[in-house]
Amino acid sequence: MATITRFEELEIWKEARELSKEIFLITLNNNEFKNDFRFRDQIRASSGSIMDNIAEGFERNGNLEFRQFLSVAKGSAGEMRSQLYRALDFLYNERSF
Repeated sequence: MATITRFEELEIWKEARELSKEIFLITLNNNEFKNDFRFRDQIRASSGSIMDNIAEGFERNGNLEFRQFLSVAKGSAGEMRSQLYRALDFLYNERSF
C-alpha cells in the first residue's frame, strides 16, 4: 500500500476541488447568481472551504487533527448543500444545476 505524502494525492480532496470548480462555474454562468453578490460569494466560499479544510487537516500531520478538519469540511459541505436548496427555492434557473 502506497503512503500518501501530499494532500493533492487524496481522492476526497480531488473530488472537493472538482465540486468547488463546478460551483464556481454555475455561479459564473447564472444570471441570478451574477446579481446576488452576497449569496454567490457565500456559496463559493463554503464549497472552497471543503477542499481547504481537507488540505489543512492533512498538513497538520496528526490523525486526530485530520479527523477534526474532515468534520469541519463535512460541515462546509452541509452548508453548501443548504445553499443549493435555497437557490432552488429562489428559482435560480434550475437548468443550470
